[in-house]
Amino acid sequence: MSDPVSSIPNLGPASELAFAKAGIHTATELRALGADAACRRLLLSGSAAHFIGYYVLVMGLQGRPWNDCKGAEKVALRKRFDAIKASTLGTKEKGRSDLEAALSFFGVVEKTQPTSSRPEK
Repeated sequence: MSDPVSSIPNLGPASELAFAKAGIHTATELRALGADAACRRLLLSGSAAHFIGYYVLVMGLQGRPWNDCKGAEKVALRKRFDAIKASTLGTKEKGRSDLEAALSFFGVVEKTQPTSSRPEK
């Protein structure tokens, strides 16, 4: 087997599990796909859609620290991410906070179903 996904800067064991669920098992495969295609695969596999996870991936594939993304570059990446998410998911996930989505992307918390404060009928 080639180098693990977690050998890419900014990506750890939780990211490795998420990419494996999406059928991406090595850093070589991830580099060959690129950030946009890999993001689509993550979304299609059920991972949460969150911009932070996307730009962390982009920075990692470039060998840069995750917090190196700023200014016009970040704005441009946000547009790319929004287009990927819209074309992949069609509509925005409902009932999830941005924090919950980010934590889910990195495997810190499992996805939950939106809850309602209204009693069942």
